[in-house]
Amino acid sequence: MIALLRRLAVIDVPGGRSSHSVPTPRGGGAPIAVGLLAAAGITRAANRDEVLAFLAAVGFFGALGMLDDLRGLPPSLRLRLQACGSAAVAVLLVAGLSLPSPLRAMAALPLALWLAGFVNAFNFMDGVNGISGAHALVGGMAYACLGEWRQDTLMITGGLATAVAACAFLPWNAIRAWVFLGDVGSYALGAALAVLAACAIIQGIPVEAAAGPVALYLADTAWTLQRRIRRGERWLEAHRTHTYQRLCDAGLSHQEVTAATAAATVALCLLGTVSLLGSTPTRITADLAGLVLLVAYLGSPKAVAHTGKRYRDAPATTATREA
Repeated sequence: MIALLRRLAVIDVPGGRSSHSVPTPRGGGAPIAVGLLAAAGITRAANRDEVLAFLAAVGFFGALGMLDDLRGLPPSLRLRLQACGSAAVAVLLVAGLSLPSPLRAMAALPLALWLAGFVNAFNFMDGVNGISGAHALVGGMAYACLGEWRQDTLMITGGLATAVAACAFLPWNAIRAWVFLGDVGSYALGAALAVLAACAIIQGIPVEAAAGPVALYLADTAWTLQRRIRRGERWLEAHRTHTYQRLCDAGLSHQEVTAATAAATVALCLLGTVSLLGSTPTRITADLAGLVLLVAYLGSPKAVAHTGKRYRDAPATTATREA
């Protein structure tokens, strides 16, 4: 795929808002989208509507992302297409619910907003080496475990396929970025995780457990968005003010940021599982701990920058002065 992208000149050229400095092929997530579709295609789940929703989401958003990688799409057109695709997937997700038609229609609206919102959040967060691959790995394994707990075939298969796809991609992106996911990869993985989270809620899994794998990406995107809106910035324009990007600006490497955010997501997943079996006081304690962790993450760039400044401003040792 890397050779093909180079031949087609599908190259991401560094700019002022980039976190990389070398022109790099983008669109490496195309094989991931194909793999996810193949995995869902051979899944024999009791609820075929879930499988169809997964196929539609990954297929549509993957194709839309590939088109954007190859030709570029105006933001307004991209948003309209995302809205249409999300609405179709939402209709498939609610089709099997034993609810009156008006209630199913009401449930489809927040689902459509969720799908479009998280796909974009996942795309926004794909900005440093390995970060989205690591989160897809953690999220995929978490949803596979939740699927095993509920005996939901799609969640097991879709979660494992997402995790395996991430493992296959990480060697080409985590240490040195030979290729980027591109919109095709971030859209496909974001759509897969969004559908798995929706299926978890539909299957009756507590919201804390279902939200654990996606909470950090949502918190970073929402916090950054509200800050930019309050400052009167044009929030649809590209920028590098996400928390993970500010951590890089504060002095952390791509790999350190990826490891820290992935570890935080693992912790959020574990705290979320308390809701499955824990008593109410224990569940509330775990929820509060998760909120504290998210707040600490959102405030971490200032702490890291302050620590780095103290280290740089510290008096030199005798050996250093002599040298």
